[in-house]
Amino acid sequence: MIYVVGHRNPDTDTIASALGYAWLLHERDGDDTVAARVGTPNAQTKFALNYFDVEEPVLLEDASPRFEAICNKAQPLPPETPLAEAWRMHAQTKRPAPVVDRFRNPVGMVTGQSVFEYLSQRLDMADAPFSQLIGVPSGDACDLNVPKFLATDRISDYRDSVLRAERDDFWVVSSNGKYIGTCTRADMIRPPKMQLVLVDHNEANQAVGGLNEAEVLEVLDHHRIGTINTTIPIAFHVDTVGSCSTLVSERMRMARLSPPPGIAGMLLSGLVSDTLGFRSPTTTPRDRASATWLAWHSFGVDDADSKLKKYADELLRAGADLSDRSAQDMVSTDFKAYEAGSIKFGVAQVEVTTFNEISERLDEVRAALRALTEQRSLGFAALMITDIVESNSLLVCAGEPRYYERLPFSRKGDGLWDMPGVVSRKKQLLPTLLGMLQG
Repeated sequence: MIYVVGHRNPDTDTIASALGYAWLLHERDGDDTVAARVGTPNAQTKFALNYFDVEEPVLLEDASPRFEAICNKAQPLPPETPLAEAWRMHAQTKRPAPVVDRFRNPVGMVTGQSVFEYLSQRLDMADAPFSQLIGVPSGDACDLNVPKFLATDRISDYRDSVLRAERDDFWVVSSNGKYIGTCTRADMIRPPKMQLVLVDHNEANQAVGGLNEAEVLEVLDHHRIGTINTTIPIAFHVDTVGSCSTLVSERMRMARLSPPPGIAGMLLSGLVSDTLGFRSPTTTPRDRASATWLAWHSFGVDDADSKLKKYADELLRAGADLSDRSAQDMVSTDFKAYEAGSIKFGVAQVEVTTFNEISERLDEVRAALRALTEQRSLGFAALMITDIVESNSLLVCAGEPRYYERLPFSRKGDGLWDMPGVVSRKKQLLPTLLGMLQG
């Protein structure tokens, strides 16, 4: 199985790209793909998912191998099963014979050692016929002290302690303790890696946790080149368009595949969101061409342009209401971390229809940014507040002032700058920050 996944703190483009590219890889290449997300969709993305009646991608909390990946799901034996059958199973599989009760609770494992210990305690049967010896219930001759691991537990969290243990076999159980299978110490040494296709990012500090334990197959992105390292060559495509959804839709067109309305609608949403309805300086003719094509598949050819314009306005406004959002949510939902030399910093972005929505809450925002810098050990953190109507932004910063006090914008107050015409974090703000910090 291949997980197609975007960056942490997912926005509409990263969710849409994961859904669209997973669909394309399955339809074009026959891959067993699953669209995944690293975090909770924001209000705008939820609006799009509901509008086009599309299920959100599955939650992928970590890419580290789990015990479910190395689980041997042998058919277990009930405790009353004759030892001969368990012994035969052990001989054929070279693995312990699992014994569980009728509620699938683990009882024990039949191994050569457990049988030897059982017989050693029953010397009164030394002269008994062999058929009688191997006719005892398996539940009487199994190892009752086998450690258990949840199927969802990360193998890396237990590998060192298991390698020091004087045993080789373990249970794999569900969250309520029911039998799923077994695993061995050898299974834990080199577990199969989760296979990932990364969309809408290519920096390790923005990726799903446990990335270094996964196998990255491909990267499809439209941001600056970051720090993803791989052990083998992979398909790596970064292009200068306004959204990753554009890149996905172009590949659909090249493959001569028509996406279903839901997938097309989500890609259209990602494209509109990342280009701010084509007002962002990141917008290219390719984005506009892809939007037209996606609108045809989302709304039909008739009057597609006016339907697209109406939907774009609804989508952007769905993400611009801050009235029910806490300052902590504002600074963390669409937050991206970066590094410039030894300086670690992060920038979040929210959209509004007027700065009046946020002007009275700037102290809350500063406090939330300060907490974020301490929590993540950052030099500073910033919130870019973008007015999607006037195409302007405010920037609020907190942390070490020496890192941001030289910003070339109009200062409006303590850690507050006015940025007329700046709406793109990727193309306008980030290059300015990196140039200032690296210069």
